[in-house]
Amino acid sequence: MSIRSDSWIRRMAIEHKMITPFVERQVRQEIQRPEDKIISYGVSSYGYDVRCANEFKIFTNINSTIVDPKKFDERSFVDFVGEVCIIPPNSFALARTVEFFKIPRNVLTICLGKSTYARCGIIVNVTPLEPEWEGHVTLEFSNTTPLPAKIYANEGVAQMIFLAAEEICEVSYADRCGKYQGQTGVTLPLT
Repeated sequence: MSIRSDSWIRRMAIEHKMITPFVERQVRQEIQRPEDKIISYGVSSYGYDVRCANEFKIFTNINSTIVDPKKFDERSFVDFVGEVCIIPPNSFALARTVEFFKIPRNVLTICLGKSTYARCGIIVNVTPLEPEWEGHVTLEFSNTTPLPAKIYANEGVAQMIFLAAEEICEVSYADRCGKYQGQTGVTLPLT
């Protein structure tokens, strides 16, 4: 496998609609006032910095339930739509990318959090995007701090790294009819 460069990402996004909407350059603003700055997004040297949409599901324990991935209680989340999401201390929130992905059959995509968030104790977690997976990516933001934390919608939150294989896989995510195929919103655990 080899890591793919910015020119490969541009070609795949334009010719094969791998990333929609697609931003061909890294967007960043160098503004004096901190409230006017944005966290960068778009194509980088060897990846693509994704944005977070303004739809969030914030975890809460108001029902005193047990977190069970086989039988997740949707009432454990509060839905929120807005430009800034506040995650309670030692809690997490789910969101989705602005971008819709169509991963080629010979590509595995790995997501890593941006250092701006990591340095604040906010961890971004996403499982790999398998060959031929498509949809909006559900993002998990963990606030590891004892203080409330902010997530900014429509700004960069994580970087996608694309690994292209020399051979096509025998069975893709689409072939297996993966349960998260084609997701379009913030998607909770499915069993």
